[in-house]
Amino acid sequence: MAYFAGLDVSVKETSICIVDDTGKIVRQARVASEPEALLQVLTNNNYRFKRIGLEAGPLSQWLFRRLLKRACQ
Repeated sequence: MAYFAGLDVSVKETSICIVDDTGKIVRQARVASEPEALLQVLTNNNYRFKRIGLEAGPLSQWLFRRLLKRACQ
């Protein structure tokens, strides 16, 4: 089953919503807006993400680069 995640980024916290390929919400979480906290949720082996959406904004660019760098290590 494919999963999709949406990230709503703010200064202190990021809200994460994970849905399956039928659109059913399977998990919601709020974590610190730090790469390590986000990766704890996004690298869970229970989910095989087809796509992850990240809110566009000034904080998102920094966070995207850090997540990409950590994910590729």
